Amino acid sequence: MTTDRLSARFAACKTAGRAALITFVTAGDPTVADTPAILDALVDGGADIIELGMPFTDPMADGPAIELANLRSLGSGTRTKDIFALATAFRAKHPDTPLVLMGYANPMLVRGSEWFADQCKAAGVDGVICVDVPPEEDAEIGPALRAAGIHLIRLATPTTDAVRLPAVLNGASGFLYHVAVAGITGKQQAAQAAVEQAVAKLKAATSLPIAVGFGVRSAEQAAAIGRVADGVVVGSAIVDIIGSHGDTAAPFVKDFVAALRGALNANSPHFRETAA
Repeated sequence: MTTDRLSARFAACKTAGRAALITFVTAGDPTVADTPAILDALVDGGADIIELGMPFTDPMADGPAIELANLRSLGSGTRTKDIFALATAFRAKHPDTPLVLMGYANPMLVRGSEWFADQCKAAGVDGVICVDVPPEEDAEIGPALRAAGIHLIRLATPTTDAVRLPAVLNGASGFLYHVAVAGITGKQQAAQAAVEQAVAKLKAATSLPIAVGFGVRSAEQAAAIGRVADGVVVGSAIVDIIGSHGDTAAPFVKDFVAALRGALNANSPHFRETAA
């Protein structure tokens, strides 16, 4: 049976009247030893769901911030076994916070899709985003993850039209990740009007929660997107903080995430009633 931490968390956020805050960091950045404190900072700052990036040498969807994070992580010796060890330790410490692995097919499939799915299940991973396997070519990782009860989270983009959208949604679960810009992470800011149109289109096609990411860098922008989407994904802005502060980044990460969460809280009618 598919893990239900993701659905439970989105339901709790909906009840609270706000979008879920989804945060991304790269595993092993700057080192594996530093990552647990950064993950704790995300949770302490108010992240609802955490995406943990699997470092890769050719991250085609990622901009300079995450590309540099990958290089820092790989340069410090991070391996796939370390990522699963981090996930296992995270799950033991934070039993209710959903954890999603995000990355590319090569590290996920090099030992076989069943091996990868089994490792995800054993580590308490809730979902996987595999950036470079389109649904039309997903003969391995999707079936293996579903068999292990792990959500396969698919990506929709500004160029995903009504003809292709059913293929993207087929076999997707957990949530649908709308890539708000036609480009790489962190380089462009999403236009609010375009986000609103895209979210409306996607909500008409699926009952999955819609999370919006790529190009979300500020609390104000997160709040605006959070008024229409079920989740807001922030990655490069957090990774930039880690890049600037290195092994002392955790408190700075916590403060930034708390500001994001505060902006999303302010959208909630419950929060406004309490504040009044």
